[in-house]
Amino acid sequence: MAARKPELPEPVVVDRFFSNRRKDVITTTLQTFKGHTLVDLRKHVHDKEGKIHPTTKGITMKVTRLLDLQRAINKALIKAQELGLLEGDEAE
Repeated sequence: MAARKPELPEPVVVDRFFSNRRKDVITTTLQTFKGHTLVDLRKHVHDKEGKIHPTTKGITMKVTRLLDLQRAINKALIKAQELGLLEGDEAE
């Protein structure tokens, strides 16, 4: 029998970075929902008071799919560089 994976009592924000506009932020979060550990990549926006709110734009998947996501992003990065869409320092 496999060991039960720990549940996260509250979401853990792993990273945030600005999207196209300075008021849009992409947030990566780890969380447990209905017994499943998930990774969520979601666009958040700032309101007029400066508070950050999630939007419906994003993806959520089981944390076990992270390696697949990493491979897909690495392939997209390589292809974008091959096509001249990114310079070397833009990829960092």
